Amino acid sequence: MEAKFSSIIEELENIFKNCIIGFKEIGGGLLTEVKAECLPEVASYVFNNLRMYYSTSSGSDERSIDGKFAVYHVFSADGIGFFVLKASVPATKPCIPSITSKVPGANWAEREAMDMFGITFINHPEPKRLVLPDDWPKNLHPLRKDFEYSYRPSSSSEPTISTSIDIYVGGTEYASTLPLGPYHPALHEPEYFELLIKGEEVIDVKYRGFHVHRGIEKIGESKLTYNQVPFIAERICGICGFAHSSSYCIAIERALKIDVPERAQYIRSLILEIERIHSHLLWVGVACHLLGFETGFMQSWRIREHVMELAELLTGSRKTYGINIPGGVRRDILEPYIDRAKKVIKLVEDEFKVLRDKLLVPEVKVRLKEIGYLPKEDARKLAVLGPTMRGSGIARDVRKDQPYCAYRDLDFRIAVYDEGDNLSRTLVRIDEILESINIVKQILDNLPSGPIRTEFEPKPYRIGVGAAEAPRGEVFHLLITGERNRLYRWRVRAPTYNNIPALKIMLRGVPLADAPITIASIDPCFSCTDRCILIKDLDHNYVKRTSLLSFRKFIKGD
Repeated sequence: MEAKFSSIIEELENIFKNCIIGFKEIGGGLLTEVKAECLPEVASYVFNNLRMYYSTSSGSDERSIDGKFAVYHVFSADGIGFFVLKASVPATKPCIPSITSKVPGANWAEREAMDMFGITFINHPEPKRLVLPDDWPKNLHPLRKDFEYSYRPSSSSEPTISTSIDIYVGGTEYASTLPLGPYHPALHEPEYFELLIKGEEVIDVKYRGFHVHRGIEKIGESKLTYNQVPFIAERICGICGFAHSSSYCIAIERALKIDVPERAQYIRSLILEIERIHSHLLWVGVACHLLGFETGFMQSWRIREHVMELAELLTGSRKTYGINIPGGVRRDILEPYIDRAKKVIKLVEDEFKVLRDKLLVPEVKVRLKEIGYLPKEDARKLAVLGPTMRGSGIARDVRKDQPYCAYRDLDFRIAVYDEGDNLSRTLVRIDEILESINIVKQILDNLPSGPIRTEFEPKPYRIGVGAAEAPRGEVFHLLITGERNRLYRWRVRAPTYNNIPALKIMLRGVPLADAPITIASIDPCFSCTDRCILIKDLDHNYVKRTSLLSFRKFIKGD
């Protein structure tokens, strides 16, 4: 791996010779340790000069290893591997310079590390809470190793937000706010958008998420073995769960240098593409519903039912397939099922081509074209992913740029449109459905024989990164293996996590009636994004997504 990065290593050593501590090969990429004070400068060079694409950042409590915290900033060196910048953070005063002013897409990830690890990011432009409820006690950080999984703190009564709801635009022009969520017909999960409107035009938006906290990372680090984690990873998302379990497995396989059998790699790619088809068909139906085109909704979901039945045929389940395991897959595909699968996928292709020609009627196009504009450079700065990125003219796809599973052997094109509007993102998904059908055909025709799983030997404190191109974009998992067959650190980043901040740009100037379809154009999965922590009210025996007190305060304004 270091050989692939040799030119980058040489360049960084020449420019930042007083900043670089060392380079280390990790599973799936290269880790570069830098002095904390140099972090913004080095990150800026990697992002702006080397033009690597920002993926995510993560905090880590490594006090039991070396007495310090650590921060990891992950970039994608497409075609080579993932490039990880690491800086140590003193345990006594956990402060480190922020890179958000240089790499805007790091905003949320740094704020999450503030919440979950208590790491202060100096000069962060928006140092507010992101994940934790407003009434969460100060100086209590759930992903620190000394925070017991079973501990349930009491709410803090200290107010942390303002109560103002009205603002003035341009000195005298009055703007009002319109709440969208946390429960609303246009949102199928509990998230809160506050639209700032002037007349019928959206001029700004505030977002509050992380109501659905399930403690998945803490569970993975505290309770589960390597082989148990895929089952909970697949439940991070109800639609693209297999992409999550695949990404996790890829990360641990890279960390432990596990050689996965070729047949297992093909089976993973097959299920990943089936998942993409049914997810995109679901989205097409939802988009049609939001636009009032109910025929498109019903026909799209009718075709999707064939795909769900195909998934059940091959895995035994319509969703949460449960076949991924580190080292391969748990379930093989029998020969009689392959012939049947070929017939089903041909039926899906024929029926979708008919529907495609009827979807983009003039009434639909006029509601999508030149609405929700996201410029290409803004898309890159905010590190958006998937169809949201490709609809703004950025031709990136992890299946091509960082090949995994069987994708290096498969022939397919990346669907890209340059206009950056809701129509472009729609066209990307329509094209991807047909490309995924083509990939499924290739796999069914060329499925290799052989074993489906490799046994492996656990080794502690190995770092691995894994990414899979989910329907919404790159799912990314970073992990550090631990002792006793358990993870030391597990960081999950869903594509919606990167895409939601772009709505601030996409919604600006949009007619109010088009706000729901613009939000839907990123295909948001809020459960994917909200995966961090759970609070239980022991007196009433129910789970609180955030406290009622905090929610009442929040709806008055942020």
